[in-house]
Amino acid sequence: MSIFADAATRLVIQGITGREGSFHARQMIEYGTNVVAGVTPGKGGQTFEGKVPVFNTVADAVRATAANTAVIYVPPMGAAAAVIESADAGIPLVVCITEGIPVMHMSRAMPFVRSRGARLIGPNCPGLITPGSRTKIGIIPGNICSAGRVGLVSRSGTLTYEVVNHLTRNGIGQSTCVGIGGDPIIGTNFIDCLAAFEADPETDAIVMIGEIGGTDEQNAAAFVREKVTKPVVGFIAGQTAPKGRRMGHAGAIISGSSGTAEEKLAAFEAAGIEIMRRPVDVVTLLEKARQNGVKT
Repeated sequence: MSIFADAATRLVIQGITGREGSFHARQMIEYGTNVVAGVTPGKGGQTFEGKVPVFNTVADAVRATAANTAVIYVPPMGAAAAVIESADAGIPLVVCITEGIPVMHMSRAMPFVRSRGARLIGPNCPGLITPGSRTKIGIIPGNICSAGRVGLVSRSGTLTYEVVNHLTRNGIGQSTCVGIGGDPIIGTNFIDCLAAFEADPETDAIVMIGEIGGTDEQNAAAFVREKVTKPVVGFIAGQTAPKGRRMGHAGAIISGSSGTAEEKLAAFEAAGIEIMRRPVDVVTLLEKARQNGVKT
């Protein structure tokens, strides 16, 4: 079992014929993901590398292939419309990799996604990967992942890769790794992922990677304290960032004291979350959990 995506995933790639879409389509197919369709308006009837049919619209792709998940590699000015198109076609899980989408566009797209009962992961995220079912949706490198029982959720793409690499190199496998993205408006947050990992019988420990800005990590810590029974290991990026400065992600802006690393780390500590001071500390902290009887 996993969260959000597994061997039953039937993936449609929006923007499959573009530079980014085609590159990552090859990576996902090579990893084992069941890519059943691509979408590029005006190129319907073609195939991607002679294997994957390309359609003009997501609705056409769903009717022909029963696709149930979409990943978006569409330029920023058209990406929110691509999100809406997938939700309107009945896709229950939409993963948007694109960064730089105007906030106004997402403020219109999110209510529509929710009205259709769909889940959006992203935008501005690396996607997700479930090593045990060979399912990769997005840009997380498959070669650094290994199947296991540790779930990971992160606002940072590159820190996702670093922490996963530390886990795999030390014999600690992952159930599912999810990059939720760092934009001000995202579709899936820490609490959504924590709840899913808590309910997943094949996830025994959770790694949560946050960063400065906003209060999502504090809210997640409160959820851990009240609802999560599995051990959680946490990290906050940007601990040395100057106040008021944007650090890569549009959501990583400190406003007053609510978004500081100190405030987030205090919330983690109060919730009983084991704190990584460096990404590599994840190994030691999970080994400690293993010694206490937790499978990793």
